[in-house]
Amino acid sequence: MKKLLLAAAILFATIPAAPVMADTALTHKAQTLDSSALNLASVHAAIAPLGSDAVIFSKHADKVVPIASITKLMTAMIVLDSDQSLDEWVEISKRHKPAATNAYSRIRVGSEAKRHDLLRMSLMSSENLASYQLARHYPGGYDAFIAAMNEKARALGMHNTRFVDSTGLSTDNRSTASDLLKLVAAAYQYDEIRKLSTVGNYDVNFRKPRYALAYGNTNPLVRSERWDVQMSKTGFLNAAGRCLVMVARIDGELVAMVFLDSLGRMSPIGDAGRVRRWLETGNGGDVTSEALAYERQRRTELYSSR
Repeated sequence: MKKLLLAAAILFATIPAAPVMADTALTHKAQTLDSSALNLASVHAAIAPLGSDAVIFSKHADKVVPIASITKLMTAMIVLDSDQSLDEWVEISKRHKPAATNAYSRIRVGSEAKRHDLLRMSLMSSENLASYQLARHYPGGYDAFIAAMNEKARALGMHNTRFVDSTGLSTDNRSTASDLLKLVAAAYQYDEIRKLSTVGNYDVNFRKPRYALAYGNTNPLVRSERWDVQMSKTGFLNAAGRCLVMVARIDGELVAMVFLDSLGRMSPIGDAGRVRRWLETGNGGDVTSEALAYERQRRTELYSSR
């Protein structure tokens, strides 16, 4: 019992408090904008000044849905909270149980990579086997890692969130756009998450045997000179659609954006552009007819099943 209490105390001590900015210039500006002018392809969305409870736009933000690889932000926080050495070489193990969906990886089972590189691959390129290894080599093992993910979600006030794996390949990893604003605010406070999630391209070196693999960021906006992206994570499953969460500086203020379930790879990227345009000019832009048809279909499916 004493060991359990000590572990819980350590866990809560490593949970950074989310910054709360109840009143910001962006909040005031958003009050003057017409929210109906903002058109998004994503079925679910939530926008707020980073760490603020003053949500400036939401769309079906309290519906519990699969979140795919957005999961990996929580995975990264648990790894960093553990204080395991990021320079330690970690052996790439076979999965102890099959992945929920196709989980092809270029990484060779039996080789070794530094924990820091596993974290980098997980965040910037959504490498599922890397995310799995981070949980498998956690103190107490894989199940302890998943328990820590759920414990942290509860501590952050993410009451509609549940994790069953560290990758997001399971459709049982579920949350809401509103809850994910809390996840984004918490993850942003980790220097390593901000840095690694916004790397454009990186070559990872492995050993035993020695080889290298090139990785690129799944969010093209991190490489755009027109954007100041401070943190990013994409996700995709058939059941979750295309997803994106990110923090970007707009008009000098950090804005947290959550987009869940849109049609194509560029749809959430387009949504980010529409949010930025709306905040800067009041014009929310247009969405393609195909993306709108998908959004209507998904919304009908979700809400007819209640």
